[in-house]
Amino acid sequence: MDYVQRNTMKTLYILIVSLLCSAFAQAYNKPPFEEKISLNQYLWSSRQISESEINLFSDLVSRPNETSFPTSINSSLMDTIPPRLNKLDKLKETLKDTNEVRKDTPNPNAKKERTKESDVKANVIPTDTTYKKILVQDSSAHIYNEYRGLLSDDPLYNPKAPLWQPIMKVLAQNALVNLVDHYIIGYNWAVVGFNSWNRTAIKSGFPWGNGWKWDNDRFGNNFFLHPYTGAGYFNSARATGYNFWESSIFVFGGAYTYKLFGENGWPDGKPERNDLIATTLGGMYAGEILYRLSSIALDERTIGAERYGREFLALLISPGRAFTRFMNGKMFAHNTEEVYQKEPLDVVISAGAIVVNDVKSFGTGPVGLYFNADFDYGKPFEERHRKPYDYFRLRADMNFGLGRKWVDNIVGYGILTGTNVKVGDAPVLIGLTQGFEFWDNKAFELSTLSFGGAVITMVPLGKVTNLFIDFHLAVIPFAGNSTQIITDTSEGRDYNFSGGAQAKCDMTLKVSDIFSVTLLSYYYWISAYVGPPGNNYMGIIKPRIEFHLFSNVGIGFEDEIIYENLYLRDFPGVNKVYTQQRLFLTLYLADFAHNK
Repeated sequence: MDYVQRNTMKTLYILIVSLLCSAFAQAYNKPPFEEKISLNQYLWSSRQISESEINLFSDLVSRPNETSFPTSINSSLMDTIPPRLNKLDKLKETLKDTNEVRKDTPNPNAKKERTKESDVKANVIPTDTTYKKILVQDSSAHIYNEYRGLLSDDPLYNPKAPLWQPIMKVLAQNALVNLVDHYIIGYNWAVVGFNSWNRTAIKSGFPWGNGWKWDNDRFGNNFFLHPYTGAGYFNSARATGYNFWESSIFVFGGAYTYKLFGENGWPDGKPERNDLIATTLGGMYAGEILYRLSSIALDERTIGAERYGREFLALLISPGRAFTRFMNGKMFAHNTEEVYQKEPLDVVISAGAIVVNDVKSFGTGPVGLYFNADFDYGKPFEERHRKPYDYFRLRADMNFGLGRKWVDNIVGYGILTGTNVKVGDAPVLIGLTQGFEFWDNKAFELSTLSFGGAVITMVPLGKVTNLFIDFHLAVIPFAGNSTQIITDTSEGRDYNFSGGAQAKCDMTLKVSDIFSVTLLSYYYWISAYVGPPGNNYMGIIKPRIEFHLFSNVGIGFEDEIIYENLYLRDFPGVNKVYTQQRLFLTLYLADFAHNK
C-alpha cells in the first residue's frame, strides 16, 4: 500500500472511530423521553406494588406541595429506580406519565375515570374531546388524525440531535461506499488520496464551472442508484429528529462531499455535476418515502420474534435509517406508546404475464412475467394541516424474462403542502408536489425529477359509484431521456441530460366492490441540456379494467400505448409507437397500516 493509500485509510479510520464515539455518547445520554419510559417500566415491573399504592402515587400529582411519600410504599421500589433518576422532582414528573388516559371534569375533587393501559397501547383514543393524552406533555404529538395516529413523530422521543451527529453519519456512509467501490468491486474512480483531492476538492471549483463535467454512466446508475444513495444521506438526518427540509440539506452535503473526496473524477480528474443534481432531488423523494414506509414497519411496543421481524423489514426498506437506529440504540429500545407518525397505507400487489409487442403488432413480441406494487399513503380528503409527504403515491412495475432491464418503471409523487376544500359534494385536495419518474425498458429511457401542482378529488356519481381524479402539472428541472434505439448491452450514456414539463392524469371509475376502470395518462415535453439539441414529445396511455373476484382478490387487464416524437436539430425527426399488454391477478391490502 503506497503513501497515498495509507493516509487515505488513516482518514477513514478516524471517521469510523469518531462515529463510534458519537454512538457511545448517545447511548450514555438518554433523551428525556427514554428516561421517563425507563423509569415507568421499573415502576410497573415491581411486583411488590399494589393497585392501591399506585393510586397513592398518583395522588402526589394532585398534591404537588407534599415532600414525602406515603409510608405504605415499599422501600424496595426505590431500589429499582436507577441512581440517576432517583430524585423526587423527577419522580413526580414521571407519576404524571402513568400510561393512562384520564377524563378531566369541572369538579377537581371528582373521581377521575381511567382507561386501562392496554387500551392506550392499542392506540384506542376516546372520541370525547375532554380526553387528553398524558404520556407526552408539551408536545404536538398528542394531536391525532381521524385514524387515531400521531400527526408527527413524538418530539420527546425523537429530539433533534446535535448537528455533528448526522454529519458524521453522512461521512461514514461516504467512507463505507468508497471502501466497497475500491477494495471489493475495484472501480478505478474510487482510488482516492491527497493527489486526487487536490484535483477534485481544490482545483475543480464550483459545480457550474469548467472544473466539473457531465458523465457518461449508464441510465440506471445515474437515475436509480444515485437517488437511492441520496435516501441514505436523507435518513441520516431524518432519523435523528430533523424534518424534511432540514434533512434535504444533508442530501446535498453528502453528495457534494462524495464527489470531492469519495471519487477521483477518472479519467480527467473532474467530478460529475449530474450526480450532484440527481442524488439531491431524487434522495429527497426516496428518502422521505422510505422513512414513512419504515415507520409503518416499526413498532417499539412489540417484543420477541415480531420485533425482530419488524426491525428486519425496516432495514430492508431503509438501510440508512436502520444504521442510525442501531447507532443511537433505538433498534433495541422498548416503549409502551407509539412514537412514530403512521398514516393509513393502502397496498395493492399484482402479478401476471406481460406481452411486449414489436412496434404495434399485437402478440408479436416476447412474453415475460409481470409484478406490480402500488402504495397509497395517507388520506387526501382529511381536513388537516399538511406537512411534506403526509400524502404520497408510489407505483413500481417490474418485468422478468425480457432481458437485463427488469425495473420497468417507478412513478410517484408526494404532497409538499396543500389545502382541502369542498366543491359541491366533492372533496378536493389542492397542493404542491414533488415527483419522481423512472422509465427504463426496451422501448425507451426516461427519468424526471419534477415540482408542480396537483388537484385530487372524488366525485360521487351514485350511492356506490365514485370517480377519482388525480391531475398534475409540473416543471422538470432535471431529466434524462433516450435519443436512440435502446439496447441491453449499452455500458455508456445513450441519453440526453435535459429538462422540460409534464402533465399526468389518473382517473378511476369505481362501482362498489364489483369492478373499476382506470385511465392513466402521461405527457412529457423534454428539451436537451447535454446531448444532441432538440425536443422530445412523449405520451403514455394505460387503460386498465379490474374485476373483484372474492374478498380482497381480483383479476385485471392493462393495455399500454407509448407515443414518442423526437425532433433533433441536426437529425431527421423520429416518430415511434410501442404497445404492450398485461394480464394479472391482484391482491388488495386496504388500510395496511391500521389493519382495518
